[in-house]
Amino acid sequence: MKISKKIAIPVVMLVAASVGFYACTGKFEEINTDKTKLTSVDKSAVGNAFAAAQWRGVFGDRGPFQLMQSLFADLHAQYYANVAINFPSDRNVMVGNWLNGAWGNFYGQQIPPLLVVLDATKPGGQAEDANIYAIASIWKVQMYLPMTDYWGAIPYSKVGGGTKTVEYDSQESIYKDFLATLKTSVATLEKSKGKTVLGNNDQVYNGSIDKWILFANTMRLRLALRMSKVDPTLAKSEAEAAVAAGTLQTNADDALVKVTANSPNPLGGITAWNEFRMSAAMESTLKGFNDPRIGKFFSPVEGTSNYKGLRNGYTQVQLGLPENAAAANSNVAPAFQDAARFTQPWGIMFASEAHFLRAEGALNGWNMGGTAKDLYEKGIALSMSQWGITDAAAIAAYTNGTTTPIALNDVVKSPGMTDIPVKWEATSARQREQILTQKWLALFPYGFEAWAEYRRSGYPKLYPKVNSDDPEVPVGTIVRRAPFVSGEISTNKAGVDSGVSKLGGADKSTTRLWWDKQ
Repeated sequence: MKISKKIAIPVVMLVAASVGFYACTGKFEEINTDKTKLTSVDKSAVGNAFAAAQWRGVFGDRGPFQLMQSLFADLHAQYYANVAINFPSDRNVMVGNWLNGAWGNFYGQQIPPLLVVLDATKPGGQAEDANIYAIASIWKVQMYLPMTDYWGAIPYSKVGGGTKTVEYDSQESIYKDFLATLKTSVATLEKSKGKTVLGNNDQVYNGSIDKWILFANTMRLRLALRMSKVDPTLAKSEAEAAVAAGTLQTNADDALVKVTANSPNPLGGITAWNEFRMSAAMESTLKGFNDPRIGKFFSPVEGTSNYKGLRNGYTQVQLGLPENAAAANSNVAPAFQDAARFTQPWGIMFASEAHFLRAEGALNGWNMGGTAKDLYEKGIALSMSQWGITDAAAIAAYTNGTTTPIALNDVVKSPGMTDIPVKWEATSARQREQILTQKWLALFPYGFEAWAEYRRSGYPKLYPKVNSDDPEVPVGTIVRRAPFVSGEISTNKAGVDSGVSKLGGADKSTTRLWWDKQ
């Protein structure tokens, strides 16, 4: 496995001094230094720090991205399957040193520049600016969400406080703080609608306050659906308030992290290593639905017009078979390959997702500003358009399609992944599966959110892993969370113990997160 630890994005000296990359949290005390001890901060420094926080906040460098998303979320969401025989994470092993690197990168590299922005722009800060503070607070939610959805309880409210032992927050308290933060931030930004801040240093919305309001409200809706089984009353209230306030409506509202020569697309950065390919779940679904996005997501097998994937969880022996070799299976489409990593932006939230969230909320009986069917079909149309498929007849044909995911002639003779069509079904159970299956497709390639929603909902009905190398996660069950990492256990043991006490179960990959209630 090739892991690059170089971060090329330029950052002002005061930030660079505070954000060295740590392969584990052995220097957590330094990471947790009080940021008010930094030298003076001006608006230029704030802008550079925010740009760094944005790119690093999506695990922008190829090494951290591989450690955090590619080797775990992408495989458990079954967007891809491994073809590298020495990667046991596709067989449910939560590889400790990989997770340790992901954790250390987050607290040692990603969060420090954001803390600089928040500290400088808060009321009374050296570069006080209520709108920048609000946007940075929204981005903090975006950054921390994958972390708590991996581990559950994590260091959150005490990070940056200057203490040696850093207590963990429960996931419930983190989620509720997320909701409060988003609500407060939107209230601030509403006073400045039509204006911009940060300019080019905002690599998502170029400083548009109006767009950040839509993003924050959609994040609020995302969180509400995630917690809909554990706290349905609060979830309903938050979801309805978010929709009333305005969520992403069109593809012009999509949150895409721009790329530059110094901040390339992280997926494109790892494709040249030839370590993963299209999953069988994707092949069965895209082919069965006659989905025109198949060529936007993946490339045909070289020298053919056929798209082919492979099952997740093959043994090393099975991966050694010719039909499971990298050359015999579909790589990602050119837009996500190495040649495009300096031009293809990285998507983290789409208007299609907002509509699928609203569709599911409508099924729950919530006021989502439309019917579940209409919102579902609008979500499909938005996703198609996002990928350049704009022919109304083609979109209508897909939306009304009655075909189902196909069986595969693979090593294990996989059946069709599920039996639902795209065309709106008659029962709420089937409709819910349809909404979440289409959302899974529309979220591609954002594996963080796809894996979280799969754990939360049980949809789409992904294939069971063919084999599992973790005896605690037998075939037919799934990984529910990442165990706490060795770097933390060795340097912040009391903090880890506080986290374990807030899990509601043992520190295992089978323990369900707070929102993961079936």
